[in-house]
Amino acid sequence: MAPAALISESVTPNVTSWPRSHTILRTSGSSIVDGDGKKIILKGVGLGGHLNMENFITGFTGHEHEHREALAAVLGKEKADFYFDRFLHYFFTEKDAEFLASLGLNSIRVPINYRHFEDDMNPGFIKQEGFRLLDRIVHACAKHGIYVIIDLHTAPGGQNQDWHSDSGITKALFWKFKHFQDRVVNLWVKIAQHYRSCPWVAGYNPLNEPADPDHVNLIAFYKRVEKAIRTVDPDHMLFIDGNTYAMDFTHFPAEPLPNSVYACHDYSSFGFPRGGTYIGTPEQKAKLRSSFERKVKFMRAANVPIYNGEFGPVYASAEENGISAEEVNSSRIALLKEQVAIYAETDVHWSIWTYKDINYQGMVYMNPASAYMQLLAPFIQKKKDLSADFWGSNDDKVKHVYEPLMTAMKEWVPKHLHNRKYPSPLWTIERQVERVVRETLLSEYLGWECAEYFEGKSEAELEELAQSFKIENCMVRSELNEVLSRSAEETK
Repeated sequence: MAPAALISESVTPNVTSWPRSHTILRTSGSSIVDGDGKKIILKGVGLGGHLNMENFITGFTGHEHEHREALAAVLGKEKADFYFDRFLHYFFTEKDAEFLASLGLNSIRVPINYRHFEDDMNPGFIKQEGFRLLDRIVHACAKHGIYVIIDLHTAPGGQNQDWHSDSGITKALFWKFKHFQDRVVNLWVKIAQHYRSCPWVAGYNPLNEPADPDHVNLIAFYKRVEKAIRTVDPDHMLFIDGNTYAMDFTHFPAEPLPNSVYACHDYSSFGFPRGGTYIGTPEQKAKLRSSFERKVKFMRAANVPIYNGEFGPVYASAEENGISAEEVNSSRIALLKEQVAIYAETDVHWSIWTYKDINYQGMVYMNPASAYMQLLAPFIQKKKDLSADFWGSNDDKVKHVYEPLMTAMKEWVPKHLHNRKYPSPLWTIERQVERVVRETLLSEYLGWECAEYFEGKSEAELEELAQSFKIENCMVRSELNEVLSRSAEETK
């Protein structure tokens, strides 16, 4: 637990009367069971872009805290706070929970940004506002029989090198400073106190996609945070992500943590514009299977439940790599079906990424005619053309600019050092450069441009923009949802 000097106010544990369920879920060998011992297979979705905003999900560039600061500079703090409050309100409501339940899904992984619970200038003081926002989701899901997995997607200092840890830099300082780790342990104790009696919280995901270059700090942190959580909540499961973006368990001790589910992420390169086209050849299917089995080798040996916390392709809205959007999306749905079939063979629990967005991956997505999409359409197209976010674009329109730089970099850096920088070989030297130059520095500049689109907006106009995220105003990706619903139905 964090030193006493860090804790200036305790959070009152939640005493709300939660809707009933078969008590708190727990592990039993390689299964998850309810209080009656009935086997439960969690199938659901991640609520990306909500309590942890991401650039490709809602259309800005760079990092969430930069986006918030840029809008505050343009709108003023009061109006910016108003807009983000309304955005959070409409992005997930009971109607969304009702929709997920109608598909037969029984769980939702909720990523949270630590900044909703704690300010960097007042570390250790836990804000009630974060619990207000999270309680609202848990209550809505509980009413519709949906379990919630609480996922710390953004930790102070950044637990990985990428944009979704919202550090603003490309280093994971969380592993370098005990201060950051103390704060996260303290936060998890408060979260566990708050939800210890809630049967609709399936468990706690202490860190999303950790990336510890030394492979030892993460193991020590997991032991520490598990022990701290158990002092206040001995019952809820932990969801333990592998190292190096939830894909590497090779340095994990053979003995698993008690009552813990181990979690990988299983994105396929075939699901992205730069990854080639999936046509279902035997070689492609074998690659999908071998990639997944490599990630879950530890879980199989340790006889613990397997949770695939994130997977799923992106979808095209226009021609991509010379192929029509219809053909691309047909290929991506075929890919998804094959992955889900592999998971079904051994009752793998899963959470697809992501629920709602601006038309990349979402089960539902913004209507192009909505106020929000009409406002930001030119900017979203520009950042796609400039390949300013990695997720849903190739770099065809800027390759001629970056190729000379990369050629020079490779000449300047001795060849044996090209892949020295962690996380290698996951990130090549090219990936390291585009991450720093395009997705961090360029994106910070473009983020100020994005904010200017909001300049002069009244509260009424901001309200209309936020309402674009209501499920009633969104489009539904029917073919994707049918695949998920069919898989959910098969396990009932």
